[in-house]
Amino acid sequence: MSLTVSELSPANAAEWDDYVARHAEGSFFHRSGWADALREAFGHRPFFLLVRRAGAIAGVLPLALQKSALFGSSLIALPFCVYGGPISDDAEAEAALTEAAEAVMRKLNLSVMEWRTTSPFVGETPPGWQQRDDLYVTFRKPITADDDANLKAIPRKQRAVVRKGIDGVLTSELGQDTDLAHRIYAESVRNLGTPVVSRRYFAILKRQFGHEMDVLTVFEDGQPRTSVLNFYWKNEVLPYYGGGTDAARACHANDFMYWEVMRHAAKRGCTSFDFGRSKVGTGAFSFKKNWGFAPTPLPYRYRLAEGASVPDHNPLNPKYRLFIAAWKKLPLPVANLLGPMIVRGLG
Repeated sequence: MSLTVSELSPANAAEWDDYVARHAEGSFFHRSGWADALREAFGHRPFFLLVRRAGAIAGVLPLALQKSALFGSSLIALPFCVYGGPISDDAEAEAALTEAAEAVMRKLNLSVMEWRTTSPFVGETPPGWQQRDDLYVTFRKPITADDDANLKAIPRKQRAVVRKGIDGVLTSELGQDTDLAHRIYAESVRNLGTPVVSRRYFAILKRQFGHEMDVLTVFEDGQPRTSVLNFYWKNEVLPYYGGGTDAARACHANDFMYWEVMRHAAKRGCTSFDFGRSKVGTGAFSFKKNWGFAPTPLPYRYRLAEGASVPDHNPLNPKYRLFIAAWKKLPLPVANLLGPMIVRGLG
């Protein structure tokens, strides 16, 4: 049967999300709500493509144009998301989505298109494409409804640190206070030398995904120490934007925070914990391994024009060393003002 490709619209958004929910590889980041979220928060033009066969959706590809004078422009599936790329019924439907995406790339005269896929190419890599599974890894692990079993599944050394948080004066609060989450997150990423997203972006995520999103904050003697914004999808929890204050480490608030996320997610019925992506050699990578999570390479795909190379916008790139060192010294209000203008091209 013939295939037709079109773009997401308000009229077919519910059908799109139903397809994503039913598809084995459909992730939280394939959801239609990201089109409006990225457009409103960053000004990114979405190209959310869907392919139909006999009137029914046979595949989807959430793409967005990320424009940046500093870092160049590219099509990404999907900016500010760790997973993406096409999901489809079969190779024929994926080929139709690929052809349509390449046509958008040519029309916009872009040199790079990036798909943040979790599954590799089947067979040989097509001409003009590169597949890289050495850039990022993800960490996923089953959890159960038994808190004691989940705690015992954490390696002994890390479990002892978590117990210090449990046995201390820390408390956690579950809600949707994205302003508090952003305040703590902004301080944390400034200390790492990284520009922060806007507070408005967190509010937009709450509006788009409020029923599948919450915020967990850890307090010490009534003072907030850490906070994390979590996504829920298909019985899996993904703590996505998390950070801590300078005082968090001394009281083990970060470790306690992720334990509390795991505990509350298990009560919610989640059977999987997704620690998200990290780059090998970073502190986040080591932290997640210490929790007993095994890294799984992410086979990202890149369509490159002649002479183009795979983007390398990450903190381990030596050319950003001086920038990172300088950013760490910025007063927090200045970092929060400048960060959103820079980070929109780094998602």
